[in-house]
Amino acid sequence: MSRSQSTRGAVVAVTGGAHGIGRAIACRFAAAGAHVAIGDTDLAAAQEVADQPGLHAYGLDVTDTGSFTDFLDAVRRDLGPVDVLVSNAGLMWVGSFDEEPESAARAQLSVNLLGVINGIKAAAPAMRRAGHGHLITVASAASLLPTPGEATYAATKHGVLGYLKAVRMELRGSGVEVTAVMPAVVDTTLAAGTGTGSAPLLQPTDVARAVVAAADRPRFEVTVPAYIGPLTRMVNLLPQAMRDRLFGTMVPDQVTEVRAEARAGYEGSFTTSRPARPAAGSAAAE
Repeated sequence: MSRSQSTRGAVVAVTGGAHGIGRAIACRFAAAGAHVAIGDTDLAAAQEVADQPGLHAYGLDVTDTGSFTDFLDAVRRDLGPVDVLVSNAGLMWVGSFDEEPESAARAQLSVNLLGVINGIKAAAPAMRRAGHGHLITVASAASLLPTPGEATYAATKHGVLGYLKAVRMELRGSGVEVTAVMPAVVDTTLAAGTGTGSAPLLQPTDVARAVVAAADRPRFEVTVPAYIGPLTRMVNLLPQAMRDRLFGTMVPDQVTEVRAEARAGYEGSFTTSRPARPAAGSAAAE
């Protein structure tokens, strides 16, 4: 899609579209008149969402390049060339960096970072040949902020933003737009049991609204709420000590705020057990 074009009639592919933010994005695009392909590992849930008009369900594992190729091939066969790819699939483990299981770190890197890379590599060449298209990635405010308790998650989101910056420069003049949407904490299973800091708790529809607006009028960096972007840029001009104090008031410390019991079911779906924290005054075995 080119600048200031309507999404009506566009073919939109959304990864991780069966739940949470992805589901809200898919439904909002469909309501705007787009033909929407939901790709998700949970095909049954995707098919439930696809009962609504304008929505179509497909199985997709973003960590598997063959699965991504098959997904996009099926979408092109059923709906036509993909105008917009929304990379939304993501995982988050929360807690102290030195207590994070290796399986959790690997899962986040595979889905959050390599999943985005796989999708862009699979979708961008056809868009470039066609002379139009839009690569939209749901990153996170963690792409910009220091986020204690989300070290690996933040690393993947910083990596996504860096990757998109480079891809955007490579695609200049091709007609293919690139957008990073970076929301604060959203009321989804991924964020269950976490704090929000000074920002309000967002709803999936807030992010969906920003994504569809960016598709209609492309911009590279979109933060939700909008003030996070300019505020972060201003704070980063200050000396480190002042930055630390201000970010400390803005950003939740998930090491101390997380309610691990509220996350056990979700994190257990992609990782081994959370290591037990030693009781106060006791010595951990080495």
